[in-house]
Amino acid sequence: MLRLKEFWQVNWQSNLRLPLTAIAFGLLAGGVFVLSIGKNPLAVYLAIWKSVFGSPKNFLDVVGQATPLVFTGLSIAFAFRTGMFNIGAEGQYTMGLLAAGIAGIKLAFLPGPLLILVCLLAGALAGGIWAGIPGWLKAKRGVHEVINTIMMNYIALYLTNTLILSDWLKAPGFQATHKVAAKALIPRFLGTTANWGILLAAAAVVVVYFLLWRTKLGYEIRATGYNPDAAEYAGINVSNRLLIALVTSGILAGLGGAVQTLGVKERVFQLFGFTGVGLDGIAVALIGRNHPVGVVLAALLYGTLYRSSAIIQLATGVPKQVIGIMQACIIFFVAAEEIIKLILEQLSKRRSVA
Repeated sequence: MLRLKEFWQVNWQSNLRLPLTAIAFGLLAGGVFVLSIGKNPLAVYLAIWKSVFGSPKNFLDVVGQATPLVFTGLSIAFAFRTGMFNIGAEGQYTMGLLAAGIAGIKLAFLPGPLLILVCLLAGALAGGIWAGIPGWLKAKRGVHEVINTIMMNYIALYLTNTLILSDWLKAPGFQATHKVAAKALIPRFLGTTANWGILLAAAAVVVVYFLLWRTKLGYEIRATGYNPDAAEYAGINVSNRLLIALVTSGILAGLGGAVQTLGVKERVFQLFGFTGVGLDGIAVALIGRNHPVGVVLAALLYGTLYRSSAIIQLATGVPKQVIGIMQACIIFFVAAEEIIKLILEQLSKRRSVA
């Protein structure tokens, strides 16, 4: 019973209490900024609340905004577990967008359910291959994954734009591809951005959790992340586990891109810069403590902030950039873990004295 209590205290402190405190401080810092420009922070918080719970459609839109972030957050969290920093989820997500779009256009002769499956597999495979290149370089040649994955992001961006604007894919009058076949589309809920892809995201969360904490492979991946030298001494094939982890990470990001193409965009549009979904996935993984359930909660938080940015500007007159300030403050406080711990310890001491 004592061990269970100690386990709960440790997990509450590391996996829930610290992130929640960081989020509270981030929202408070955003409120201070709102106050400094002569606006009412309570009105901003109320607008955020209404943007989520004002109507069922509002909530579904938040879920729709969060869905791709669940995939990229899981992608980055999975790589983190092996001690690797996968900055390339952005490029892997982009390749998933592109591959699913191409499959949905060029393989339109396939029956509906099979076509959806093929499109999803194409996106996942494209993301896995894109991650596999820096993964192989890391595992076999020791080349640092951060540099390679950043470069792969740019290659994915320019390759996607080149193909989108080619005669092979470009739709007349659009800076985008033709629409994917109607039978390849994932149905939406009530005309919002939420779609049946959320079931796939939920399945990904369960699979990642089971793989990491309930299988031998997951144990070896986590052991490699904790101490690769000790893992190798214990007989674990470290280079193989690094490659598997990064490929799996890419599959998750690519699958997120495929769901976005089939469930929301319906075609692949020209990119005028990074989509930001893969890069925001880093923050989602960080806030979620690299745990699948934490990633879901952090993705919903980001979905809420995305959804509320325009509403805040319309309802309160506060610039929507305030949401960006709140996001940055939350990430800062999550990263500054020792500061949060110190604050919590001081508050606890004061309560004890009182």
